[in-house]
Amino acid sequence: MIQPHTRRSTLEYCIIFRVHNPGLTSVTQLTQLSSYRQMEGKNLTSISEFFLLGFSEQLEEQKALFGSFLFMYLVTVAGNLLIILVIITDTQLHTPMYFFLANLSLADACFVSTTVPKMLANIQIQSQAISYSGCLLQLYFFMLFVMLEAFLLAVMAYDRYVAICHPLHYILIMSPGLCVFLVSASWIMNALHSLLHTLLMNSLSFCANHEIPHFFCDIDPLLSLSCTDPFTNELVIFITGGLTGLVCVLCLIISYTNIFSTILKIPSAQGKRKAFSTCGSHLSVVSLFFGTSFCVYFIPPSTRSAQKDTVASVMYTVVTPMLNPFIYSLRNQEIKSSLRKLIWVREIHSP
Repeated sequence: MIQPHTRRSTLEYCIIFRVHNPGLTSVTQLTQLSSYRQMEGKNLTSISEFFLLGFSEQLEEQKALFGSFLFMYLVTVAGNLLIILVIITDTQLHTPMYFFLANLSLADACFVSTTVPKMLANIQIQSQAISYSGCLLQLYFFMLFVMLEAFLLAVMAYDRYVAICHPLHYILIMSPGLCVFLVSASWIMNALHSLLHTLLMNSLSFCANHEIPHFFCDIDPLLSLSCTDPFTNELVIFITGGLTGLVCVLCLIISYTNIFSTILKIPSAQGKRKAFSTCGSHLSVVSLFFGTSFCVYFIPPSTRSAQKDTVASVMYTVVTPMLNPFIYSLRNQEIKSSLRKLIWVREIHSP
């Protein structure tokens, strides 16, 4: 649990005035006490910006970080948009699995665009500042896309379960209506979930220290800067985050337990390899995303540090979205075939 910063109560101010100013009249005491309380309220509510400390303040290191993150950002956005383009243009990929993959690629492109451009802009202009409203906006979209990715990975696990365990009923079960409902529900639920946490964060007051030891506005560093008791925020995080996370993890575990059980029952080794190849890419992405997320949010605070959390955050906020297109394109024959057809068609029609 994050411990909130302590503040002096009105009674403590009265004691201070009594001890240091015993000759003051009651009216004078009340007047100065009122001034102190107004100053305290002003200090807590007049915050206009935060400072993202990022990775390093050394100019040479910042140049290297700028180049590295710019490269990863461009590769991530280009790779995910290319996956979406291939799925849209090739009618053979108009199936439930690729419909979910297109939404996952869109979420990845938006996910990385929530944090990296602001960090690159700050390095370029040599500023660490982010406005209060900009920080809350970044927090909203970050939470939206990180939870959306978890939901979509869980939905894709269910899709693979139906395809492998109930292949004869796949088309009937994974109907277009169900696919649209699952994706729409994921977007709407996570939009409302993120809005709830953002509004609760906006209700907190913050102390004089506005430095966030991170490269974006994450919920834990913001709560640590709060001068008011964040018990309600932490309770909501524990309940809603725990329930949504538990649903996603249970869906993944149940789906893959049944998938592996079915694959083991296949008599031929070739049949086992073919069945496993249909979910190998998804399993790789799940391992990357949930493994790095676990390192940030579920390891005990006593064994964590701000630097380690920042590095781990880079893994699931930048590296994982960048690797996803490569994992799905390199391990998926249908995606590779569609990419070749798309490039070949463009070469024919080019002057």
